[in-house]
Amino acid sequence: MDMEVDEEGHAAAAAGVDFVERLGPDASAAVFAVLRDPADLARAAAVSRSWRTLVMAVHLSKMQCLRLFPEVSWFTRVEQSATSASSSNNGVNEEDAESTATAWENHKREQRVYMRLAHALLSPHTRKGCIAACIGASSTDNFPEEGIQNTLVPGDHMDDMESYWSSGGQEDPGAPESLVYKLCSDLCIIDEIRIQPFRAYQQPGHPIYSARYVRVRFGCPKSPLRPEDLVSEENEGQLTADDNYIWMYTSSEFPMLQKNVLQSFKLPRPALCIGGVVKVEFLGRIQKQVYDDLYYICAAHVQVLGAPLPRELGAAPCKDGIVLKYFPEHEPSRDSGCSRPKWHEIEARIWRALKATGQGIGFNQELLSRLLGPSV
Repeated sequence: MDMEVDEEGHAAAAAGVDFVERLGPDASAAVFAVLRDPADLARAAAVSRSWRTLVMAVHLSKMQCLRLFPEVSWFTRVEQSATSASSSNNGVNEEDAESTATAWENHKREQRVYMRLAHALLSPHTRKGCIAACIGASSTDNFPEEGIQNTLVPGDHMDDMESYWSSGGQEDPGAPESLVYKLCSDLCIIDEIRIQPFRAYQQPGHPIYSARYVRVRFGCPKSPLRPEDLVSEENEGQLTADDNYIWMYTSSEFPMLQKNVLQSFKLPRPALCIGGVVKVEFLGRIQKQVYDDLYYICAAHVQVLGAPLPRELGAAPCKDGIVLKYFPEHEPSRDSGCSRPKWHEIEARIWRALKATGQGIGFNQELLSRLLGPSV
């Protein structure tokens, strides 16, 4: 029987039978969906026209990104510079998507862009502080001496002087405050926020002006941020209101300790900040100032930790959501001599994934064997 199956398989292969077509679109899509490496998906798309059609029609690259970060669902379309339309086309004569405006051209463009995004999301990252500039604070007691820019300085002193941001005073202990920052990239993977409350050593009792809770939001500005929109020695910041942004992620509330230490607030899972703007919200006031009997919140230092994605990927608002932008001309040059996994290794990874998840059960095992090779 095995001899008959092998002979039939060899005969079908010799006859040019495409086993993706034999397996059907639904089963084939389920098989390809177990691929986790975008390079594997790219090689699968290069095997034949039907394989490439399946990969693009089912939006498998976008599915990879959504599996990693649900925030990707905010992207409603993609855009790319003209360079991408004439490159990486796997030998197919592609016209510019903007000029043809066909659904299939859009599929091909989306496949390229999401494949690059998936590669960026899965690549090893160097964790670092991601704040690039200050956009503004909801209120400031004395600007610029107690402005938000002081929170970028580690610790609570700079040049033997106290360094901190102070809110305006409030009679209501429930009055919130917020600090808004611009990150170093439009797309950043964020997993932790660190905040050090300020201790006023020059006031009686050395009070600590912490908040009761901390919450963070990630979002995209509705209009491009200009240099004059950012905080400087002369500009206190004009774009702190929520209606200037599209907020796509809001964390839970983290309790804050009334201690003058750098406190860590780790997100339940790493989140993709789309748009490069982070809002740190302080909820609830604890400490009154003895001089005016008003409640204040003060922060000595703020960090947003994570991994910025490469600058060839960007984001911008549109009428129905967010545009994922791709600028391949900004990609760093790659070493053509580096070793890469070969195509035949993909079959083993698919078989292992199917067996680990039980998805192989119920498939036509004979067709799977012909499609992927013998089970390892």
